Amino acid sequence: MTQANRLSGGLIDRSATLNFSFDGNSYQGHAGDTLASALLANGVRLMGRSFKYHRPRGVLTAGSEEPNALVELRSGGRQEPNTRATVAEIYDGFVANSQNRWPSLERDFMAINDRFSNFLSAGFYYKTFMWPRAFWEKLYEPIIRKAAGLGSLTGEGDPDAYDKGFLHCDLLVIGAGPAGLAAALTAGRAGAQVIIADEDFRLGGRLLSETGSLSDRSGAEWVAQALAELASLPNVRVMPRTTVFGAYDHGVYGAVERNADHLIAPAADKPRQTLWRIYSKRALVATGAIERPIGFENNDRPGVMLAGATRAYANRYAAAPAQSVVVFANNDDAHQTARDLIAKGVEVPAVVDIRPDASAIEGTEVLAGAQIVDTKGRLGLNSVTVRLANGQTRVIPCGALAMSGGWNPNLGLTCHQRGRPVWNDDIHAFVPGQGLPSGQSVAGAAMGEMSTHAALTGGAAKAVEALAALGIEAKVGDLPKAEDAPVSLTPFWHVSGAKRAWLDFQNDVTVKDVKLAHQENFTSVEHLKRYTTLGMATDQGKTSNVGALAVMAELTGKSIPDTGTTIFRPPYTPVSMGALAGRAVGKEFHPTRLTPSHTWAEEQGAVFVEVGNWLRAQWFPKAGETHWRQSVDREVLATRNSVGICDVTTLGKIDVQGGDAAEFLNKIYANGFAKLPVGKVRYGLMLREDGVAYDDGTAARLAEDHFVVTTTTANAVLVYRNMEFARQCLWPDLDVQLISTTEAWAQYAVAGPNARKLLQKIVDPEFDISNEAFPFMGCGEVTVCGGCRARLFRISFSGELAYEIAVPTRYGDALVRQMMAAGEEFNVTPYGTEALGVMRIEKGHAAGNELNGTTTALNLGLGRMVSTKKDCIGNVLSRRDGMNAKDALNLVGLRPVDASKPVPAGGHLMTTSGPVDAAHDQGYVTSAAYSPILESSIGLGFVKSGFDRMGEQLRLVNPLEGQEILVEIVSPHFVDPEGEKLRA
Repeated sequence: MTQANRLSGGLIDRSATLNFSFDGNSYQGHAGDTLASALLANGVRLMGRSFKYHRPRGVLTAGSEEPNALVELRSGGRQEPNTRATVAEIYDGFVANSQNRWPSLERDFMAINDRFSNFLSAGFYYKTFMWPRAFWEKLYEPIIRKAAGLGSLTGEGDPDAYDKGFLHCDLLVIGAGPAGLAAALTAGRAGAQVIIADEDFRLGGRLLSETGSLSDRSGAEWVAQALAELASLPNVRVMPRTTVFGAYDHGVYGAVERNADHLIAPAADKPRQTLWRIYSKRALVATGAIERPIGFENNDRPGVMLAGATRAYANRYAAAPAQSVVVFANNDDAHQTARDLIAKGVEVPAVVDIRPDASAIEGTEVLAGAQIVDTKGRLGLNSVTVRLANGQTRVIPCGALAMSGGWNPNLGLTCHQRGRPVWNDDIHAFVPGQGLPSGQSVAGAAMGEMSTHAALTGGAAKAVEALAALGIEAKVGDLPKAEDAPVSLTPFWHVSGAKRAWLDFQNDVTVKDVKLAHQENFTSVEHLKRYTTLGMATDQGKTSNVGALAVMAELTGKSIPDTGTTIFRPPYTPVSMGALAGRAVGKEFHPTRLTPSHTWAEEQGAVFVEVGNWLRAQWFPKAGETHWRQSVDREVLATRNSVGICDVTTLGKIDVQGGDAAEFLNKIYANGFAKLPVGKVRYGLMLREDGVAYDDGTAARLAEDHFVVTTTTANAVLVYRNMEFARQCLWPDLDVQLISTTEAWAQYAVAGPNARKLLQKIVDPEFDISNEAFPFMGCGEVTVCGGCRARLFRISFSGELAYEIAVPTRYGDALVRQMMAAGEEFNVTPYGTEALGVMRIEKGHAAGNELNGTTTALNLGLGRMVSTKKDCIGNVLSRRDGMNAKDALNLVGLRPVDASKPVPAGGHLMTTSGPVDAAHDQGYVTSAAYSPILESSIGLGFVKSGFDRMGEQLRLVNPLEGQEILVEIVSPHFVDPEGEKLRA
């Protein structure tokens, strides 16, 4: 198809012809075109369908406020729905498709909804689909679900990468029109760190769309000179294709940079989009203004556009929406659209101006005091009906209509912290109020300063003011001379008497719908929004809200400012899920944390398991072992018979220092720590505020004012967070400081009868670690391998003679290799988390399965640890009667009567006779394993009054898998119940 509507001039690059397709049809455009401008140049006006009625729609605007021309871009995993054709840059091979239609855009079956519009008016979904009740699931819901939504996804994974980043600046300038460029130049010349961001791929704002001059140059030429100067300043960062979508606390702004949306695919290892968090000391909003439509009968046909957008397509993109364009307006700015179109050779049959005193325009007829009352054309405009000032009507053939009801300052970012705009009678629009986010100021059309001169001077002055608050001296430089015409506008919101005059083009909200909301008493603007869905589409009401507020104001007899506005919220325009996720997808959804011994464990052929974000060695298979149980059994037996090594770095480690460290821990733990001697370790239990146990671990006192706390791997972050809350909020007067050192120290458990002998070959000889000098539950700072600093703790969770040794993480890999070499004579064996779990079950130690958020110290057999001589978190509520009942669950050991039978974890316990139901439940199994020492499956579990039922037999049932096993209640301490081994 030839570019029938392509005009002369413009800012496109005609030397670069680009091939693209829309709905399977091939077209050509040029570099610098958007999809919307290229389609218009090719004579395509129909670009979409409305959401509810599926009415034919064409492009309305030329920017990100577009409500109609929403398309799907690309295909496969890169398919992206709901993209505005007005901001999508075309490239060679560009593919786009219309959406929200079936089977085709021209013949949309769902357009039948428009025939039933009387039944689908505002709020119909609150009143219908209620009868008959049986129809909902079988009929109504399936139909509604099929009709819901706009675009579609392929379900394929996105092959592109997205990234996140952080930026800092003295002044963030949002918008690169005349006000933004003047501000950036002023601040950049003063030496401030400046970021200027604009959502467009070409900076300059309305200067690119106007024919007026700045001094002796065109607007585009001045923009090019300004950008060249900004690019030469090392303290200025220019960010095109970057939408600042939200204003947050402390001068933080969210922005999305579209790095590769204008390319067929991103370059290798480069992101498609980047989500930036910008930390600004000051911010200047220079986001311009958005033109508003006029409501009249059938004002939504393809070809009906905003006058400013029509001018932008003609002057910037050299594209006309049609060969014949009528203008309908209430202001002088729209007259410039008529003049520019005439200058480009486009026929303008008439300018319909509602003002009786509208001035004449050379080359066209101005119908003063007239109104457009209807349009014709099924899939595109072909004529308008005008009611003249004398009451007569005239039909004017045309292919497009450029309408303008005035301009609204684009003030969304000024209200993201619940600020409210105020009404300005000079421009008949809302402007930013006093409640701006901290450090933010506004300039240019966003502030209601509609002339180019006012934008330039206002932007520069606001930059000087913002920098002065930072102690940076700046001055306004020479600015070009520009037009400074006042706003000439007569408020006019809609043509009276229209049956259906559209306000919200995407969601099909009409003046009639607002009247219905008023009739049913939904007069609050928030109620109006939700009852009619006004402003709830992807454009968030940028072109529709003020017009609807004006209609409601007429109906209620209030002024527009008294009617009020809804709350503006981020994001300003839609942000892709990919940008929000960044690189945190797939394998990178969480960071993968590797233990210090990971490389060495890989060399040994270890099998790894995810433990939270950590990868830990699960077992170390050897040649000839065909089942994981063989490897685990060997590791357990080798450790209990000689010595084994396990990486326990993942356990949380928190350094607690300060003169009140002991007092602080005494309040955190249920048991006492105030009198713990230096050089000793104590096992501790932490309670929630409600008295339920949530973590256990140890605290080692290395000095009077220095403790090292360990936590379970799963609760490392939670415990640290809770301790920090207690330090800052509960006991801020205590002299105590905390820091997480989990990643700072590599830590290994060395367990088994030969553990001491192995460590004596590693620990430097000046440190005596004999049983007498370094007894059970001892700790101290030592050196290893000839002077490397280390910490040694004599603690055991396996029931064997055991130690935990810690060195700075950078030495972790070297230490495990040294210990394995030193332990060769003892047949040292590395063991993983499975063997660790078997040995802790054999010893009866509670772990995450037992600390499940519902158990108390009494349940765990640790009731005596909750001190009655001091206060601590959870102490009082742990004494509640319900938590100390006589038949409370107790932690016990479970052993099958038939040693060949397994003990399934999660199974429930019932008496040997009687029904199997919740009413007769005696308890449940929390942990289970096969013990190679006992040559039997064993388990830990909770049983009602379990301490008093030793030796009793119960049925362990697993109804889901049809299992029923006879087990005996035994002590949870299957191995060395007296603790002789660990004290050896």
